[in-house]
Amino acid sequence: MRVVAELPHPECKITIFSMNMKYIIKFEQGTLEQTYKLSEMDLINGVDSVFELLDEDFIKRVSARFQDMRADFMTTWKKYN
Repeated sequence: MRVVAELPHPECKITIFSMNMKYIIKFEQGTLEQTYKLSEMDLINGVDSVFELLDEDFIKRVSARFQDMRADFMTTWKKYN
């Protein structure tokens, strides 16, 4: 797996990888991560198509999902502590 690009963003770290004819988009925020995989064959402009997909609306939804993930984990964590 090789890093194709890293996109700066104030709310999360965004890294794009290439592996086995797929682009892997990884969002990281603290101890949580979200990963999305896309076939390179489905993207006409290669990695530039990935950049087009990562608009601000999508990133806001990813950030909201991180909040939900954190809340879900904390609820579970509190049951066992």
